[in-house]
Amino acid sequence: MKQVSFSARKSLITSFFLGLFIIGFQNSGYATNIILNDTIGFNEYRGSVIDSKTKKPLEFATLLINGTNISTITNTQGNFLLKVPKKYTNRRVTVSFLGYTSKVISLSDFDKDNTTIKLETYIEELSEVKINIKDATSLVQEMLKRKGDNYYNDDLKMTSFYRETIKKRRTYVSLSEAVVEIYKQPYTTDRSDILKIYKARKSTDYNKLDTVAFKLRGGPFNTLYVDIMKNTSMLFDENMVDVYDFTFDNSTKIDNRLIHVVNFKQKRYVTDPLFYGKLYIDAQTLALTNAKFYLNLDNKQKASKFFIIKKPKDADVLPIEAYYQVEYREKEGKWYYGYSRIQLGFKIDWTKKWFNTLYYTTIEMAVTDWEKSDVSQLPKLKDRLRPSVIMSDNTSGFKDPEFWGAYNVIEPDKPIESAIEKIQKQLKKD
Repeated sequence: MKQVSFSARKSLITSFFLGLFIIGFQNSGYATNIILNDTIGFNEYRGSVIDSKTKKPLEFATLLINGTNISTITNTQGNFLLKVPKKYTNRRVTVSFLGYTSKVISLSDFDKDNTTIKLETYIEELSEVKINIKDATSLVQEMLKRKGDNYYNDDLKMTSFYRETIKKRRTYVSLSEAVVEIYKQPYTTDRSDILKIYKARKSTDYNKLDTVAFKLRGGPFNTLYVDIMKNTSMLFDENMVDVYDFTFDNSTKIDNRLIHVVNFKQKRYVTDPLFYGKLYIDAQTLALTNAKFYLNLDNKQKASKFFIIKKPKDADVLPIEAYYQVEYREKEGKWYYGYSRIQLGFKIDWTKKWFNTLYYTTIEMAVTDWEKSDVSQLPKLKDRLRPSVIMSDNTSGFKDPEFWGAYNVIEPDKPIESAIEKIQKQLKKD
């Protein structure tokens, strides 16, 4: 029976998975932070985005200041914080979310402290929309072929906000946040993206980690690897399409554009861990606009080989959750990376203990502004973030309530907000 070689497949995506986790004790640092002058005048607007009928919060909805590249997203509770330079306070904001009709609102109509934005689901029946491509597999193949036409082939300099959390069961044991500059390389080249940290803060409660230091390696690089149109081998490239089954789902809309939805999963004869999920493809350009997918964990022992670099000898570490998400945005007919998120869970079974330990981690990064760039603006080698980085502990930033200044960030949800408050209280005691 035909199979995909596990070792061959692993070589395609090892740069993504092996960059994620270390279980064990290690020391590491990263490039010296460069603090930008972020004292320019700006206004803050807080609020939430919800479903107009159910009142359900819409997580990861995009808010974009029209006529600029400045944006933010809502958190898992649908809340947002948007910082707007004062020179743009007469602009309008486009609010969009997959499957809903976009809304354009003037900033003058925002309540600075609590604006509730209600989006309506797209009403038109889309399940019978005619698709000119003969089958879902052909649609995906055409999507891959059009990468050079659909995505920016310019060097882009992006400002982004990064957050990583680690929980032991339900308790936060580590929180890292950073403003990161991405030097995004053209989608038609094999050149790797370059990162530089402007400012960052991190706190880890080692007392709650027992005998294990659960650490992430790669930091913000991990979220960039989920840019699957830049890193096609991470999910599937043209040579891997034949090991997946693709089927059409009901179509939807985003930013008032018709979107084809394609389900995918590995074929039955493929026994090595691959992926399953949904692709959201723009009907007009055939560009990938969103992707949400999981790693197949039916064979947890094989899947664990993708993640674990180092572990205690008396422990067996198995993945229990592996979810990935990437979103792209469009400007002037070209698409670019906008947001990505990874959620992973691991169970540690101890040889000499009656109980197991559960760890969960979430890492996400959102682009909040960008501009075209060129190679002359690339940071010096000493200032570049290394792909093997482990974010260093630096709690000083938690002492300053205005630490982020004018930078847009992902508004922390209530559990993260509570974790930050606990860190701040502990720092006052120390």
